[in-house]
Amino acid sequence: MLDSLTIGRRIRQLRTERGLTLDDLGTAIGRAPSQVSVVENGRRELKLGELQRFASALGVGVQQLMSAEPPTERAALEIALERAQRGPLFASLGLPPLPLRKSLSDDAIRTILSLHRELERVHNERAATPEEARRANTQLRQSMRARHNYFAELEQQAAALHAAVGHRGGPLSQRVASDLASHLGFTLHYAGDLPGSTRSVTDLRNGRIYVPLGQSPDADPRSVVLQALASHVLGHAEPRDYGEFLQQRVQTNYLAAALLVAEAAAVSILSAAKDARELSVEDLRDAFGVSYETAAHRFTNLATEHLGIPVHFLKVHESGSISKAYENDSVQFPTDALGAVEGQTVCRFWSARRVFDVEDRFSPYHQYTDKPAGTYWCTSRIQPSSRGQFSVSVGTAFAHAKWFRGRDTVNRFASTCPDESCCRRPPAGLASRWAGQAHPSARLNSSLHAAMPTSGFTGVDTTEVFEFLERHAPSA
Repeated sequence: MLDSLTIGRRIRQLRTERGLTLDDLGTAIGRAPSQVSVVENGRRELKLGELQRFASALGVGVQQLMSAEPPTERAALEIALERAQRGPLFASLGLPPLPLRKSLSDDAIRTILSLHRELERVHNERAATPEEARRANTQLRQSMRARHNYFAELEQQAAALHAAVGHRGGPLSQRVASDLASHLGFTLHYAGDLPGSTRSVTDLRNGRIYVPLGQSPDADPRSVVLQALASHVLGHAEPRDYGEFLQQRVQTNYLAAALLVAEAAAVSILSAAKDARELSVEDLRDAFGVSYETAAHRFTNLATEHLGIPVHFLKVHESGSISKAYENDSVQFPTDALGAVEGQTVCRFWSARRVFDVEDRFSPYHQYTDKPAGTYWCTSRIQPSSRGQFSVSVGTAFAHAKWFRGRDTVNRFASTCPDESCCRRPPAGLASRWAGQAHPSARLNSSLHAAMPTSGFTGVDTTEVFEFLERHAPSA
């Protein structure tokens, strides 16, 4: 991946050495001076063709522009400071960005960077044990963003499994799920005493998969079986740490979803809908007989890779806290100092929160939201569960809203979060009446992203699992 900050500083250094102004260089490459300035400040990534034009205008090779080494010691300091100011820790301090002027001495920058590193050290020490999971999840989300939430190798495995049992598209029935289990050497068994800490239990010795006898109202019985099969196909062993546990969970859920919603058939439906400017998560849901959340997940898997549409996904509890989140369209989710979004509160004016106030729960809710990063269009639905109500939302930048059904909505709100005056700070009149007169008792928010136990699968009572297998093992 190209480092836009380093490339930008190198372009600025070479331009200055050659006595060129922003206007001169802009004319040479056919761009406005303001666009050249954005590139030099590392605010935009360059494609190969643009790099070639810059290299030609500056009389150097493309490889020289792409060198990972900063051009000067001063440039290295400026790049480090710029990176620090763009990070979640600096954003959490609420400080205005420090302009990188020539009058700012090298020693001053070194002092600022030293202070920033010390703040990072303190935050990391405080978060070392309880925040291990949040750190791991943040890293996983970044890696998913880098690949547009698309796993080609898992799509190929799903297609191979479909072919093995003769599934040619459309909804995947429970019978086909059973056929997949048989193909992989397993029989399915429904148990009423499955350990409460498990979704399913796989008996590798006897080739059995145990699933709950009674499904919760918000669970898809096919998903439980497919997730168990996916874990076996992927060769998952006991995770060594929480990061590996989360990676396995993402892979398992992805492969299960790819089995429920076949890539080729889904892309055909989505491509036709884009051509008609009628893209809709509901159509994907209905075509494959899956939940809205599964359809929304599959949409984010395929939209950027096959349709060229950057998107974001949010699952938000009725309390306003984020349960799941993904983005590659530069929308700015609320984060803590470590960059974690899970458990953070979504702005009251975002579609993911506004949908809870809509009486019509049958129709999808669409909304435009003017945010600090730009205007975004979003579609949201309410999904009830045993843990309360959740909103599931898929959105994209304004420029791509033209491809979606619901783009003509008149619902529009403005959000300035993370500015506290947006929705986190009570109105002055309300605050003056109640300040010091209220003492609410907070409900603790339980989350998947908890610390890794010292042994065993994360969150699973190993003794219960082994006792369960003993009870259900076939007699010799």
